[in-house]
Amino acid sequence: MEQKLRLGLPKGSLQESTFQLFKRAGFNISVRGRSYFPHIDDPEIEVVLMRAQEIPRYVNDGVLDAGLSGLDWILENEADVVEVADLAYSKQTSNPIRVVLAVAENSNIKKVQDLQGKRIATELVRLTSNYLAQRGVAANVEFSYGATEVKVPRLVDAIVDITETGSSLRANKLRIIDTILVSTTRLHANKNSWADPFKSGKLQNLAVLLLGALVADSKVGLKLNLPNERLSEVLAILPAMKHPTVSQLINSDWLAIEVILDERKARDLIPVLRRAGAQDIIEYPLNKVIP
Repeated sequence: MEQKLRLGLPKGSLQESTFQLFKRAGFNISVRGRSYFPHIDDPEIEVVLMRAQEIPRYVNDGVLDAGLSGLDWILENEADVVEVADLAYSKQTSNPIRVVLAVAENSNIKKVQDLQGKRIATELVRLTSNYLAQRGVAANVEFSYGATEVKVPRLVDAIVDITETGSSLRANKLRIIDTILVSTTRLHANKNSWADPFKSGKLQNLAVLLLGALVADSKVGLKLNLPNERLSEVLAILPAMKHPTVSQLINSDWLAIEVILDERKARDLIPVLRRAGAQDIIEYPLNKVIP
């Protein structure tokens, strides 16, 4: 009998960045129209698209073997799952998202204790209720079906919402009074599926490739040629993950140097290398870096 890993991937705002991450990891995913069952070029994986909010529940119940969803939604579903990998990416950036408690800019609510007896709207009802209970605050926490930011202050006194950059909160003239949780996307597995050697092995391999793709996303490779006598000077200014690779060019007193570095450093470093005598400098992107 053919074995398959049934994997839940987030549909919606996180879908495109997830597909791009899988592509850099070596997996091509294609979806036709509104299908919830995209094709992946690995016959041992079956992908199901669904809302990130629901994935941990289906993983917990064994409907899915594993899935990708935020820590916030794992906690909200109170899912008893195995964390396979912490994948620090989101829909816009590689930064974690924050679950925040926010009020209107001109509100007299300054701290969480000021919410005693007040009304709070959120999609994360359990997470919010647990947060308030831990601080001894009794408030009316209601589920929000969307457009949560616009409900303050006319409909509710405060909201608990997810933010990546804070721009939407600022646009709606809201003020953050506390961060409840810093959350990243987690590859998580059903406990019974994790106990299956085939599925756990498949998930561990997947985690290595996805993490490698995330590391590579912020790095580039540099190749350059250099006269022998300038080596010490260049090594003193050249960063590397470990040490640069230095090779002797055949029948020449020149060296070939290769290094991996943070992409943001390459722009400033290349002119410095050129002035130090480097020639034929090539910058190239990376798909995966496996530490």
